[in-house]
Amino acid sequence: MKKIAPSYRYIGVDPGTNILGYAIIEIAGKAVRVLDIGVFRMTKLETHPLKLKRIFEGVEELILKYKPIEMAVEIPFYAKNPQSLLKLGRAQGVAIAAAMTNDVEVIEYYPKKIKLAIAGNGNASKEQLAAMLENILKINLSKYPLDATDALAAAMCHFYKRGSPLGGQKKYSDWGSFLKDNPNRKG
Repeated sequence: MKKIAPSYRYIGVDPGTNILGYAIIEIAGKAVRVLDIGVFRMTKLETHPLKLKRIFEGVEELILKYKPIEMAVEIPFYAKNPQSLLKLGRAQGVAIAAAMTNDVEVIEYYPKKIKLAIAGNGNASKEQLAAMLENILKINLSKYPLDATDALAAAMCHFYKRGSPLGGQKKYSDWGSFLKDNPNRKG
């Protein structure tokens, strides 16, 4: 009888007050599958508090539906003006509050760290990141907004950085050994 590997899920979030990207991945053994990916659009909401409420409710709804064990969220660190950065920080904070309210651990990642983990280049463009995710996951992401693929990149970065919580992270002595165990990372 074939033993079924236990699975677990991560949620990735790319915060924004007009568009917030999200992605849910499921990990079973070494296999990763995208369960859901998309965006919450808040451009038609009139006030900033209404946008924050929508973010909280949307992230909480995803958490209750998919039951992720951890959330990877991109840290906003740059905006053209301080007011924009403040709004991004609020969006991130509300998403974090939704996770913490539902006992989901939160891990924050800088954009450069996410890009480095996925594309091998901390300065990769959003389009390059999406193309690399398509190659790694063997799925077509062309119909999804870049905010959604950025959220997927955050979730995948967390998967790579965290390793399996079920069996501990394997340590590698060299890049060749890592690639042998992770052939999907050669792309």
